[in-house]
Amino acid sequence: MAAVDAFTVLAEPTRRRILDRLRHGESSVNELVDTLGVSQPAVSKHLRVLREAGFVSCRTAAQQRIYRIELRPLQAVDRWLDPYRRLWTRHLDALERHLDSQEQ
Repeated sequence: MAAVDAFTVLAEPTRRRILDRLRHGESSVNELVDTLGVSQPAVSKHLRVLREAGFVSCRTAAQQRIYRIELRPLQAVDRWLDPYRRLWTRHLDALERHLDSQEQ
């Protein structure tokens, strides 16, 4: 399979909602359907995309597939965002210093 752009995967709102739900713990497809109010075929489609991109993994328990979040792809996104976070922090610190100097 070709490399998948993490931001393309995360651009879809339903996939982000699935990841938000899985942040709190493992979940079956049916639990995700109930929680998200999305059809089972749609949830399964989004889970397939997330699984192929490495954002989730699944295990089988009886007749169900249980999904959980995988951190590695999210850590890669976090590393990519880090320089931008530092940039904003510097700007906000400068703004705070400026505002403090205006008060004095």
